[in-house]
Parts: sequence; structure tokens; C-alpha cells
Amino acid sequence: MTPSALTLSLLLAGAASALTLPAFAGGPERGYEGDERRGEHRHERGHQPVQLGPRPQWLVDDMDDSPLKRRLQRCEVQKPRSSRFSIGHRGAPLQFPEHTRESYVAAARMGAGILECDVAFTKDRQLVCRHAQNDLHTTTNIVTIPELNAKCTQPFVPADPAAGTQAQAECRTSDITLAEFKQLEGKMDAFNPDATTPEQYVQGTADWRTDLYASRGTLMTQQESIDLFKSLGVQMTPELKTPVVEMPFEGDYSQQDYARQMLQEYLDAGVNPRKVWPQSFQLDDVLFWINDMPDFADQAVFLDESPITPDTASLAYMESLRAQGVKVLAPAIWKMLTLNGRGDIVPSDYAENARAAGLDMIAWSLERSGPLANGGGWYYQSITEAINNDGDMYEVVDVLARDVGVIGIFSDWPATVTWYANCMGIR
Repeated sequence: MTPSALTLSLLLAGAASALTLPAFAGGPERGYEGDERRGEHRHERGHQPVQLGPRPQWLVDDMDDSPLKRRLQRCEVQKPRSSRFSIGHRGAPLQFPEHTRESYVAAARMGAGILECDVAFTKDRQLVCRHAQNDLHTTTNIVTIPELNAKCTQPFVPADPAAGTQAQAECRTSDITLAEFKQLEGKMDAFNPDATTPEQYVQGTADWRTDLYASRGTLMTQQESIDLFKSLGVQMTPELKTPVVEMPFEGDYSQQDYARQMLQEYLDAGVNPRKVWPQSFQLDDVLFWINDMPDFADQAVFLDESPITPDTASLAYMESLRAQGVKVLAPAIWKMLTLNGRGDIVPSDYAENARAAGLDMIAWSLERSGPLANGGGWYYQSITEAINNDGDMYEVVDVLARDVGVIGIFSDWPATVTWYANCMGIR
């Protein structure tokens, strides 16, 4: 599909409103044929309906013929509901600048029952929503503001075609104060390596995304995200981003101070810990929450990015995590999938062992790979041979939901997962 067609297929309409989340009710039933739960749920009085748009059914139309395709074609989601199975990864960054108010509202409108604020700290130790401590140069307009660009770890340096060098910049949240952070505007995550001016550098959006909704991008503190998520009626999954600066920061702000501060803001805002799913790629952070902030222990999420080896995929490894108190494991999609002898997508040993150890699993991230005609790239690397069209995305979602048994899927376009959840009766 061409970029212009993709843009047209994903347009959103309507106004923001509060959403009431149904409780997660487990995975879909096993059979494809016969009676189906179609996700036609009654809305709570006063709540606007979720808007899913044409993309989910466009993906179904693109699927190869299969029992799953025929079942999804019969699905009628006339009154879609939000679902905790659908997690807004940075909001809805397929088309909206990530971690902005606009991106979060779009994700909630698409039925994401959980929204993510990746958390980084500013120079004055205030918590803000950014995917990385050092991504301001690609996700905001900071390099175009001379007085703030000058404070960057690496201020903008233009490309030099004669010397064969590319443009450079590195701007960290810890380079600037919260007041300075709030002067920035979010943009689509991209940069132009051949730029000779700051205005050129902030361009470069991938052709399968769009700048259609990048005319405004309101950056948010974690506290502002909490207030917004409460108003939207969604649950919350903050991720403690691994610092790129030496910790303790400035000698006295430790990793544990940072980890505690992140969750304390939810307590201070009166958020029930049962509505919070704190995440980290560092197991020590997760164990700190489990042991020192036990109200959050049951839903503390270990983001596992370790390479697949016999040890890290073993039942013994999974049982060791469970013995330390970890209950929720979140690996990349590809780690949970493999191909059997017939070329079918099936759960990997990693996934089977995690489930056998009693770990809940969350998958990341759907709708992040662009068109799938050439195998899907990094997120599909273990099943590349089975991926040759965009419709294969729903084959992956179905195996994750029905066979792996994940309790949620992060997506850059939550409508895709919300639609499946409604079709299959996943609340």
C-alpha cells in the first residue's frame, strides 16, 4: 500500500471523552467455527464510543485465506469497547508524535485500555514522558531553538558532504530543566542525517508514517500524563527508562531514588496501584518495586531483552524469575514465536517455559515495522519466512492471544489490537 493510501486509511474523527475499562476476562475461545462472541458491548451511559477506523478490516482483507480470516470477516464490532488487552505503546506513534497529549488521546479513542508513559528525568530531577533520556533531538524541535540546542550534550553539527560526515546531535532530558522542557514541541521520531541546518535535521519521517498529525505535539510530565490518563479512564504503564548518565546523577540521585519517585507520583495522585503496571528493562528495578513498594509488586513488569540462549529460554530461568517475585514478563514479539515443521507460527520454547513457570506475558510492539511484505524486520525475526503481507499481523496476534496466552499487546496503532480483542471477546 502506498504511503498516501495508508494515511487515508488511518484517519481519526470525533472528540475525546472518558472511557470505562472492562476487566480482562482471559483469552478468546479456541474454536473458529460456530457461535462467536462479537464484541458488541453496551456502552456506559455518557461515554463516547471507541473509534477503530478502517485499518483493522483493511488488514483482514489483506490476509491469506484461512479459518482465522473467515472468522474475522464475519466479525461485527458495531459498538466497540476499550480493552486492557490493547496497550498504547507511547500512545499512537504510527501517526502521532510519541508521548504527547495528542498521541495519548488518539490511543484512548482507539480503545487502548492501558497507556504508556516512558519516564526520564530532567536536570532538576522532574519526571517527564520520553522514550529515552537522550532522544530529544529526534522527537522534539530542540535543535531549532538556539538557546536550548546550546545546552545539549552534543549541539547540532551540520553534515559535511565534502568530508563525508553526517549531521550530529544528542540532546538529553537531563541537559535541561523542566521549564525548558516545556518549551519544546513533540514531533515524529526521525532525523535527516544529511541535514545542513537544524530545520532540515528535524525532518526525515519514514514514508510509511506521516506528519499529518505532527502540527502540534504537546509534551507531558509524568504527573500530567497521570492526570490525563485518569480523565480518560485508562490504566497506566510507566516505564523507568535506563539512564544514559552516570548514576547517582550529580552524586546524590540514585537509581533507587529515581525508581521510587516514579511510583510515588502515582501514590501522591491517589491512583490505585492495581491500575499501574510499572516496567523496566533492569531486573534490579523490578525487584526493588517488588521488595520495597509491594503494593505494585503483582503488576511490576520485567522487560526482557536478553538474547535467546538455552539458558535464557529455559524453564529454570523462568522459574528463577518467578521465585524472585516477578509475575509479569514482557519480551519482544519475536521471542515468543517460532515456526514448526509445516511453517506455521507457534509458541517458542521461551514462551512455553514462561507459561509453565506461571509468568504472565505482555508482547511488544505491533504496528512498528512498516509494511510487512519483506518479512517484517526485527520484530518478526524468528518467523520471517511466514511473513509476506500486512494481513499476517493478525495471524501473529492470534497466536500470541490464543496459543501463547499473552495478557496484552503493545501497539503503535491500538485500534488494530482493540478490534481483535472485541472480535474475540477479550475484555
